[in-house]
Amino acid sequence: MMQDVVAAVLITTGTVFFIAGTVGLLRFPDIFCRLHALTKADGLGLALIALGVAFLAATPGAVFRIVLIWFFVAAASATCGHLVARYARRSGAGVRHD
Repeated sequence: MMQDVVAAVLITTGTVFFIAGTVGLLRFPDIFCRLHALTKADGLGLALIALGVAFLAATPGAVFRIVLIWFFVAAASATCGHLVARYARRSGAGVRHD
């Protein structure tokens, strides 16, 4: 019972971070602020959700697969964020012209 409550709290908190990252994507003024909101909030949200689901996993093999998925998604997110920021900086797309 306590394990289910801890998992629910972790998953709910992770979902809140995902929502915060989405709000940052929609509200922040330039591409660099938007990337920061997405990579930080979504990275923490994913970690909390993965931890919550790992609490509910039935076998150590399932926990291993959850950790493996988390690792690959985190690595891909960081790599894509870096590539987008580098392209924006080089092309001048991240500069505001207000």
